Amino acid sequence: MILSIGLCQSQQIIQNSSYGTSFHVKSDGTIQNNSYGTVGYFKNDGTIQDKNYRTIGYIKNDGTIQDNSYRTVGYVKKDGTIQNNSYRTLGYVKDDGTVQDGNYRTLGYAKSIDKTWAAVVFFFFKFDK
Repeated sequence: MILSIGLCQSQQIIQNSSYGTSFHVKSDGTIQNNSYGTVGYFKNDGTIQDKNYRTIGYIKNDGTIQDNSYRTVGYVKKDGTIQNNSYRTLGYVKDDGTVQDGNYRTLGYAKSIDKTWAAVVFFFFKFDK
């Protein structure tokens, strides 16, 4: 039982709107597809990398999301509102992990995953499946 609790805490699942698994996010920030192939990384310093360790973006402490050239591509507010670089609302990550577009349609679920990480996966960067 302790082993299963440890496994649940060491990775979270990102699901599509039909509850199908899209990605696994390990506690160390490794992003894996539904077949457990590594597709990217969230680093402790806010760097976002693809599967080949190339930097594709950055997450700043204030929720600003930048591309690899440090250009702002969007924002994730503390309340889970996701905005593009022109402050237009793209969607929401709710406290329960539900991810919605700007019209409140459910795009998927990211329970127990940092709201900023969920926003990066759903709205800002595409990871190869």
